Amino acid sequence: MDLRVREHARLVADALDLSAGDQFVIKAEPQADDLLTALYEVAGERDAHPLGVRTNRSGRAIRAYLRAAGKSGVEFETPGHALALTEAADCHAIVRSHSNVTELGDVAPETNAAYEEAHGPILEERLGDRWTLTQHPSPADAQLAEMSTEAYAEFVYRAVNKDWDAQREFQAEMVEILDPASEVRIVSGEMTDVSMSIAGNHTINDTNVHNLPGGEVFTAPLPESVEGEVLFDKPVYRRGKEVTDVRLVFEDGEVIEYEASKNEAFLGTILDTDPGARRLGELGIGMNRDVDRFTYNMLFDEKMGDTVHMAVGRAYEDNVGEGNEQNRSAQHVDMIVDMAEDSFIEVDGEIVQRDGTFVFEDGFEG
Repeated sequence: MDLRVREHARLVADALDLSAGDQFVIKAEPQADDLLTALYEVAGERDAHPLGVRTNRSGRAIRAYLRAAGKSGVEFETPGHALALTEAADCHAIVRSHSNVTELGDVAPETNAAYEEAHGPILEERLGDRWTLTQHPSPADAQLAEMSTEAYAEFVYRAVNKDWDAQREFQAEMVEILDPASEVRIVSGEMTDVSMSIAGNHTINDTNVHNLPGGEVFTAPLPESVEGEVLFDKPVYRRGKEVTDVRLVFEDGEVIEYEASKNEAFLGTILDTDPGARRLGELGIGMNRDVDRFTYNMLFDEKMGDTVHMAVGRAYEDNVGEGNEQNRSAQHVDMIVDMAEDSFIEVDGEIVQRDGTFVFEDGFEG
């Protein structure tokens, strides 16, 4: 087995604090069998109890189910057996790896949205446990990234198997700026100028715990505080569909206008899932400079240096300060703004990043 896979498995186990007696659920596709095997091996070393299951959001099986259910007019309910498994587990690893990244491309958007809404309680239960989301390289994911299989694997492991202590220290400088702040303004080009309050909410230094790779700092806006307009100039790839040039207009925290140059109707189904899907649940700043190219994979792309991302939908509970409202939704959809040129981040009236360079880095020009 590739030694990089074993190192990846150890990092996942460390992120979960995998310990003796843990009921450990691993969701993975067949393309990730090497990593699944390595995770089982680590679980054996640590006297944990692994259970590998297929993911329920990719692959031929879930496509067949969703298409059949959509044609039959099924009204989705939260599956009790899946919820029970999540409740019984102590920790969870979710491993992404595709045989066909567009497998769900011909599932009706409204079917996807209804299915996700019904599974919302399962997601909430998992988020209350120890969990980590990661990626195992596959030819299909490499193809989506427009890379060779070998080059993509090198890209993945360079971003994942790195010095996380040094990365944590670098990102801590941005956390120190954001955590006590009240107002944030994001400006990029002529189409993005959006402001929001983060007063009283917490900024998280994301390195190698919930996401592998990590490499962002993120917080949650107060749901009703977001005002302005955003052009997300990087594509969103979700459920087998590419959505490009997403433009959102916010008033009193709510999306009041939206458009996209491709798959606008699909974007609409996301925003119409529930009331919380029209509000922002996250503001994140990418800081992992080993993620040095766009790959149509949000697990990596949102960590990319010189970017900001915002997510419509659910806010993470750990971001929400005491007494503040948590935005709730079955959706959490990240979208990216390129901040490399003609852009700045302003915090409480002070510019802290310009054209991708932070105030604490050499070359910053305020």
